[in-house]
Amino acid sequence: MEQGRIVVAQPDPVRRTSEIEEPTNLYVIHPVSAWLTRRFARLGVSPNAVSLAGMAAGLLAGVAYHAGFLHGCDPRAVLVGFALMVIWHVMDGADGQLARLTGRYSQTGKILDGVCDYVTFAAVYVGLALSLAPRHGGWVWALVAVAGFCHAVQSAAYERQRQDYNFWGWERGASPLARNVVPSGRRAGDVLFGLYARIEALTTALGESGLNGRLAVMLAAHPDRAPDIRQRYRAAFAPQVRRWSVLSANYRTLGLFLCALPGRPLAYFAFEIVGFSVILLGLLRRQRRCDARFLAALEGVAAEAPPARPAPARALSVNVR
Repeated sequence: MEQGRIVVAQPDPVRRTSEIEEPTNLYVIHPVSAWLTRRFARLGVSPNAVSLAGMAAGLLAGVAYHAGFLHGCDPRAVLVGFALMVIWHVMDGADGQLARLTGRYSQTGKILDGVCDYVTFAAVYVGLALSLAPRHGGWVWALVAVAGFCHAVQSAAYERQRQDYNFWGWERGASPLARNVVPSGRRAGDVLFGLYARIEALTTALGESGLNGRLAVMLAAHPDRAPDIRQRYRAAFAPQVRRWSVLSANYRTLGLFLCALPGRPLAYFAFEIVGFSVILLGLLRRQRRCDARFLAALEGVAAEAPPARPAPARALSVNVR
């Protein structure tokens, strides 16, 4: 454990980074996922199988929400749909924990995990559109399509913030600079990953501040100060990343349920387009201010750094003797 402005333990390699988790994950979803993960490991279940089980629950959630609005509003079907989406969240947490626990990582698994996330919400959105369009008109499909696009952009922006924090704060995962390279392969996985990377790059450009490049230079120039720089980064950015969690899938699941239960699912799609987009722009603006403050603090760190010791000169004197 390090001492300083923020005191946090090195994150569990199986669980996700606790200091940036929002409460529903930290106290409900991930503890249940961890309990299941240990049992899946003993049974030899693969992470991909857990991902597929979660996706199956997500698809069934779409069926339940569709049934709930096929003839008016059936609160029982809405409750079933919500419960199935919670099961998907639990499985979505368990597949990553299981991969980290067993060391069974793969590019296919990473892509599958991302696909399962989008399939769940796509199934629910399409299920609701199929039920609502006959009563309200074809414009419902346009509303759902725009909401789905906004969802993808907002989710990519949130995930980008999490990945940046894990790399700069704990040196985990891929560098943000490396993730800016979009793969150009023709395989389905490359196409999907490339599309997701482009969406991430779009949100990064909107909030670009130069912080990633400056951090890379600073860490390379002062490797002896890396623990201090990373600790300062965690102290500065952990609260900000927690604010970004309002765009997480958990709150979308809860918001959809709260709108659908009284029979107003269209209100959720409207908020997805307008409300969450306004929140995204506000978070990006706040992120730039936070980046600027930290960039200024980095200049102070560089000024505090002691001059490099003249190792080459000492080596030369030894050779002369």
